Amino acid sequence: MKTKLTLTVRKSVIDHAKRYSRRTGKSISQLFEDFFDSGQASVKSEPQRAAERLLRRLKAAKPVKPLKDKELLNKHVAGKYS
Repeated sequence: MKTKLTLTVRKSVIDHAKRYSRRTGKSISQLFEDFFDSGQASVKSEPQRAAERLLRRLKAAKPVKPLKDKELLNKHVAGKYS
């Protein structure tokens, strides 16, 4: 069942939506429906978005070579007393 929906948005958004609608050959109603049916419109909290950004950065980071405790201690002492 389809139901009417009235939205209040800025004129610039409406103009952009109309241009995009003409370019894709879909009505604005169909674009709206497709967007929410596709799952792209999931609402995420700020901590979720921050976690996603962190995961992307970690995946892109170079791997770190693990050091043994003795090596870490020697490195620290050398930096502290040199």
